[in-house]
Amino acid sequence: MNKINGYTEEEATGLIEYIYSGKNAGKTLSYLFETYGREHSRAKGSVRNYYYAFLKKRDDGRVSRILEGKNLSAGKIRPFSEEETDEMLRKVLAERKKGLSVRRAIMNVSGGDEKLMLRMQNKYRNLLKKQPERVERAAREAGVAEEKSLLQRRLEREIDALYSRLAIELRQENERLRAELEKLRSEKPE
Repeated sequence: MNKINGYTEEEATGLIEYIYSGKNAGKTLSYLFETYGREHSRAKGSVRNYYYAFLKKRDDGRVSRILEGKNLSAGKIRPFSEEETDEMLRKVLAERKKGLSVRRAIMNVSGGDEKLMLRMQNKYRNLLKKQPERVERAAREAGVAEEKSLLQRRLEREIDALYSRLAIELRQENERLRAELEKLRSEKPE
């Protein structure tokens, strides 16, 4: 079977036709990735990643044939510079200092620009995951309570879940032992 980035040629053609028709009907890419994914048992993010990887392969004859006449393109990815990253961090942390959630802080800093908000949110999440020391340093400088890394929060949730499971098991064991003690007491001759 001849595949293009993991999809068969037929699947790739189907996805591109779906996106092309949906865009012409005024649907957003996000909506199209989600609905296509749901209809084809694929994750929205997986569909999105495939679509953008597919568009980058225009030099492949099969890809250019599938895309012919569709006028589909991907915008240029604009990464944050180091200065922009530091400025974004300072502004988000200043909002966090006011007691706002990260999401609300990013919304305020982005001025309601949804694309910028998404870029900032993704950048902030990446910083927490890959450069937690940078976020912690910026948080200390801004006088904000320490930001926890994604891994740290995940570990805390797992520990909390473990404590909950242990507590349930201990309660059940305690109830079983009490019942057994009551049974022994009731059988004990006086």
